[in-house]
Amino acid sequence: MPAPTDATRAATGSVETELAKERTFGGDGVDVDREIRIIDLSDPSSSQDDIDDALWSAAAETGFFQVTGHGIAQADVDAAFAITERFFDLPTEVKERRSMPPRTNSGWEFKSQKRPSTGTYDHKETFQVTISRMEKYDLWPTEDEIADFRRILSEFEAANHALAMRLLSSFARKLGFPEAFFTERHDPSSPEYQSTLRILHYLPMDASDLRPGEWRAGAHTDFDCLTLLHQRVGQRGLQLCPGAEAASRESNDPLGWTDVEPVPGTVTCNIGDMLMRWSDDQLPSTLHRVRMPRPDEIVGDRLGPRYSMAYFAQADRDAIIESPSGTHAPITAADYLEQRIAANFAG
Repeated sequence: MPAPTDATRAATGSVETELAKERTFGGDGVDVDREIRIIDLSDPSSSQDDIDDALWSAAAETGFFQVTGHGIAQADVDAAFAITERFFDLPTEVKERRSMPPRTNSGWEFKSQKRPSTGTYDHKETFQVTISRMEKYDLWPTEDEIADFRRILSEFEAANHALAMRLLSSFARKLGFPEAFFTERHDPSSPEYQSTLRILHYLPMDASDLRPGEWRAGAHTDFDCLTLLHQRVGQRGLQLCPGAEAASRESNDPLGWTDVEPVPGTVTCNIGDMLMRWSDDQLPSTLHRVRMPRPDEIVGDRLGPRYSMAYFAQADRDAIIESPSGTHAPITAADYLEQRIAANFAG
């Protein structure tokens, strides 16, 4: 194995700095009202320049925004949610056949993600679809196990990829990059493709399971360029804290958290660490978490499940993430993602 270069060592140090900062974000914090902007991508009264400006402004200010007019049919969202429920209702021994192989970030996992911010395991199970790895590692359930799972999620992954590239092309234009800059680095036909569709099941629990320091998903930033999230109306819990605010606060100040309500027909979007680096920190990645249910959300003594679906636009493994001004040392997307995943998964 070749010795690490100065650039590799610098990039690794930068990742460790990011993780050290994340470990300070695990407290309860306080509730803060903020506007989560909703941007209509098909608004006939807005030019593409207007839409680009609106997306940039929302991304730079809070790092979270919601889009309508996005081109993903509600029927397809509903079908993906329905197959998600069917998958997680399968017997454990069936899901275990598609368990996540080491270093793939693909397949099924159960309560194995431990956030650096909390040191506790997220109360969830997930199944992650990375198109380039599914057949290689035999991760698709068979038709006998769950009919139409592969077809529905493959089509849904492609629809989310198309939307993510539409949004990333907008950011490329604002950054002065070629319009296809990010599209060329998120290529589904490449064996290096590592963008991922994740379906999530936050576990039902008894009221007695609500313990201090426990989270459905602990505070974190995403590792990717851009995340697209589909939430179910009525299943609350997602909260954000803008990256710029989190980075600039005094060490003893509590973080301010804002609920991101599920809105019918919208896709919720947030900036990830890769795009933060490529933008020279002009677009800060956004801290977020999924809180435990509150007392007024408990029915009897039982807390219901929460389902969501997220598409992570993660640059292809061989892409070099470079900060134009040199703020961050160059690093391959493969190395960056592996370092971040290693810090977030047990075993």
